[in-house]
Amino acid sequence: MTDGPLELSRHRRTSSTVVTATGHLTVAAYSELRDYLLKSAVEAPDGLVADISGLDVDDSMLVSVFTLVAMRIREWPAIPLAVVSTSAEHRALLRRRTVDRYASVHADTQEAEAGLDRPVRLRGQQEIVRSPRAAAHARWFVREKCADWRVPHLGDDACLVVTELVENTMAHTESAPRLRLDLRREIFTVAVADDSPVNAHLREGLGFADRGFGLRLVARLARTWGSSRTWQGGKVVWAVLASPARPW
Repeated sequence: MTDGPLELSRHRRTSSTVVTATGHLTVAAYSELRDYLLKSAVEAPDGLVADISGLDVDDSMLVSVFTLVAMRIREWPAIPLAVVSTSAEHRALLRRRTVDRYASVHADTQEAEAGLDRPVRLRGQQEIVRSPRAAAHARWFVREKCADWRVPHLGDDACLVVTELVENTMAHTESAPRLRLDLRREIFTVAVADDSPVNAHLREGLGFADRGFGLRLVARLARTWGSSRTWQGGKVVWAVLASPARPW
């Protein structure tokens, strides 16, 4: 390990994205590591592995960053986090700070990948052309996927959510909305990416006719929702829908 500044890199493997952290994890570097891991998770379809073998931890409490990240990415993009270190001292620290309740802890990357809990999922992606019919095209794609995946009972809420997210993108950015749908264990997730770095947020005190009400509707329909930064400098606004019982 080294006392140098925090250095971060990532590379894609066959079944995971690996973030390697070396140098010195300090209070000042905590948010840098957190944000790097969260952005890496957005583009890690299978699982995220943090290799901290070369990391010197300034304060044992700072390893809570892995607990925080694991909890944040559990809902969306709904992937597991594993933490790897060749150091037995590191692994003991992670277990002592109960990080292993939220992220698996391993001695090497291959072992970590083999232990990742990957829920079976279905995924659909579509770039929506900017036009007055953009939201309608997005709803059509949602209906098509709900039918293909045999979950038509999820379609109404998903269509309401995708309408608001696409219309938000059209109103507040110059981007073509990029739609992603995920179904896992009958939990349906709607996500729309754009090129704007401005995070989506709720605005209070708005009436039905005022702009901004859409995200309040999304917040009401969704079990949870959020806005995540991407490596390209934009964001993804996502909503995890509660799964109602089948109507039959």
